[in-house]
Parts: sequence; structure tokens; C-alpha cells
Amino acid sequence: MNSKFKLTARIRSFKYAFAGLWTLLKTQHNAWIHAVATALVIAAGICARLTPSKWCAIIFAIATVWIAEALNTAFEFLADAVHPQQHPLIKKAKDVAAAAVLIAAFAAVIVGAIVFLK
Repeated sequence: MNSKFKLTARIRSFKYAFAGLWTLLKTQHNAWIHAVATALVIAAGICARLTPSKWCAIIFAIATVWIAEALNTAFEFLADAVHPQQHPLIKKAKDVAAAAVLIAAFAAVIVGAIVFLK
């Protein structure tokens, strides 16, 4: 294993990350919903002139939802590659991964309500 730091490798890793983000946006309809919600919340935050601490809460909530969606999508791709046919345990695993996104989204809504309604 080569543990030497290489700037070109680090730059390439950004390319892969942006390719993953593009795949997420291109293939996942729920990512479109997250994108619209993100834009609306950011616009509302600008209009409401949120304090820096409130922005931190909003950004953390938004990031949590996006991270959950990205991990759920990655898990689904991997599960489909490993076992393309339907399997009851893979279905349960996918359902639990989807539940993680739902939990993150509910938490983000609660954070938004606290930030904007208080």
C-alpha cells in the first residue's frame, strides 16, 4: 500500500465525489425533493435573516438529510449489485436504510420549525 500523499489523487477524489453527487441527483427522485426543500429553506433563512447559530442548525439538518439519502442510495446500489433478485433480508435492509432518510427528514422538519417559529 502506498501511503504517500499525492495532490493529484486528492483532486481525483473530488472528481469521484462530484460524480457521486451527480448520480444521486440524476437517479433518485427523492433527491430532487431534497434539492427543492433545500433551496426553499435557504431562501427562507435569507429572508428571515437567521443568526449564525440558527444557520448552523439549519445547515446541519440539511446536511444530515443529504447524507442519509446518499448513504441509502449507495446501499441500494450495492445491494442490487450483490443480489439483483428480490430477497427478503435485502428488502428489510433497504427498508431500514430508507427509514434512516425518513428519520433525518423528520428531524430536519422539527429543527426548521424550532428555528423559524421561535
